[in-house]
Order: sequence, then C-alpha cells, then structure tokens
Amino acid sequence: MDFLVLFLFYLALVLIGVVTICICSKTHYLRGLVRGGAQVISHIIPECLQRAMRKVLHYLFHTRNHTFIMLHLLLQGLVYAEYTWEVFGYCQELGFSLHYLLLPYLLLVINLVFFTLSCVSNPGTITKANEFSLLQVYEFDEVMFPKNMKCFTCNVRKPARSKHCRVCNRCVHRFDHHCVWVNNCIGAWNARYFLIYLLTLTASAATMAVVSTVFLVQLVVVSDLYLETYVDDLGHLQYLFLTLPRIVFMLGFVVMLSFLLGGYLCFTLYLAATNQTTNEWYRGDRAWCHHCPHVARPPSAEPQVYRNIHSHGLWSNLGEIFLPAAAHCAEKMN
Repeated sequence: MDFLVLFLFYLALVLIGVVTICICSKTHYLRGLVRGGAQVISHIIPECLQRAMRKVLHYLFHTRNHTFIMLHLLLQGLVYAEYTWEVFGYCQELGFSLHYLLLPYLLLVINLVFFTLSCVSNPGTITKANEFSLLQVYEFDEVMFPKNMKCFTCNVRKPARSKHCRVCNRCVHRFDHHCVWVNNCIGAWNARYFLIYLLTLTASAATMAVVSTVFLVQLVVVSDLYLETYVDDLGHLQYLFLTLPRIVFMLGFVVMLSFLLGGYLCFTLYLAATNQTTNEWYRGDRAWCHHCPHVARPPSAEPQVYRNIHSHGLWSNLGEIFLPAAAHCAEKMN
C-alpha cells in the first residue's frame, strides 16, 4: 500500500498547489514568491545555465512553436494506448457494455476535430481591411478600453476588448488569451472551438477515470483481490492488485487531469456566461486611471474601476461566443 499512499499524497500536493496559485494569481503574493525564488536560484545556478534556461523558456512561452501541440498529442496517445491495451480488454471480459467502453473514443474524435480548429482557425486578427467594422462591435468603456487607441506595431486602431499578442505579433478582436497548447490566440472567432475542445477533453478524461475506477473496484473489491498478497523478490509482502501499476498510474493521472480541466472548464464557462475574457477578468480588479498614462484626467479625479458593460444576459452572452458579432462581415471584407 506504500505506492498508493505516496501517489495520493503527490496528487494532493499537486491539487493544493494549483488551488493556491489560483487564489494568489490576482494578488502580489505570487509575484513576490516568484521574485524571491528567482533571486535564490540566481545565486545557485551558474550564469551560463541561467541564460540557457531563459532561452528555452522564451522559446517555449514567447514564440509560436509546436512543442506543446506535440506534447499534448503524445500524452493523449499514451493514455488512450493504455486504456485500449489493458482497460478496454479487461472490461470486455468482465461484461461491461460496449457503448460505455466506446464513449471515450467518440469524445476523442470530437476533441481532435475542435483541437485542430482551435489550432488553425483565425482568432480574429485585426487588419486595415476589417478595422472599421470591428470598431463598431463593442462599446468603449473609457477605463480599460479608451477610444482612439492605436497599435503602432500593427498600425491599426484598437477596437474595444482587443489586445496585441506579443507571441503572435498581431492584434486580436475580443482577445481572451494565448494558449500554448493550441499554439494560437483565443479570440472572438475561435472561442467557440476552444470551448468545445476543452469540454470534450474534460469529458474524455472523466469518462476514462470512471471506467477505470469501476473496473478496478469490480476487479479488486468484488473479487476480493485486495486481500490477496504475494512475496516479491526482496522478501517483502505486496498486494496482488498492485501488479497492475500502469492502470493505477493512468487512473491517478486522468483523475488529476479531470479535476484540473474541470476547474478550468468551470472558470471558462463562468467567463462565457458573464461575457468576460480572461484578459478582462485578470485586469478587472484594478483601478485604471493611475495605470493608464494615455488617459488624461484631472488630478482630483477619483480612481475608476473597471466594470463589465458587455453582459446582456446568459443566452445573449453564450450566443456571442457561438455566433460572434461581425465575424462573417469582417471575413468577407478580407
């Protein structure tokens, strides 16, 4: 049982770490911890190694590359290979319903379709051709998105809710975030693909977790296999059901993935339901008149706090995700 205890302890630490990062992400505590950790590391690691690490990190997170796409497909392939090689066959022998066992494969096909669309589709690139039409889509709030702002890199006026992505080197309409896993920005025109991709990825991980759990429960508990023991080569007493380490490890991985993806999916659905983007949510708690030198205000002006003026009810907000305003018109102009 030592293996299971250590694995559950590791799983708990990962989940606690993720929750802590989520709580601290909008405070100065995380930045202080990162800064302090970087200072400590800088005194331990040689300068040449630090430069190499910075180059690698810059390549991975600040340039467009296919590293995370390949990692995504590799992990997905390994999980499905293990599921097919062991869990699927054992479950068939135990009389599991074939429809139940084939559900992860159906979700995989749908997921790969929307993963590809998220990777290759235009997120809403702002150009001279569609600049005027996109300026009419959203109202300027004069706090986070003031009028008459210009992106000097792209040489276009910035519509409300847009942002210049330094990784892709383009301005994106209704910019949400740049996702390294799809090597693309998430914006007005591909947010629906990303949402369905995330939904099916979460569902496939959860489905495999449920199938694997039911299989192990039936194999171990119902058959009393958990009581069976054997003596290994070192003379230690071991539990027989731990001779299926790959299935146990896969189960732990997909359970952890289900929690992480489920939490992020809930957050994404919350943003969609309230008509916010990740960029707006992250920046939304700040007072902006002191952080926007381009906005001229009297010295006595009180700090203005960003408020969401784009939410028009649940169904209207969701409709904006799946039928983005001005998408077809702007595409025709291109």
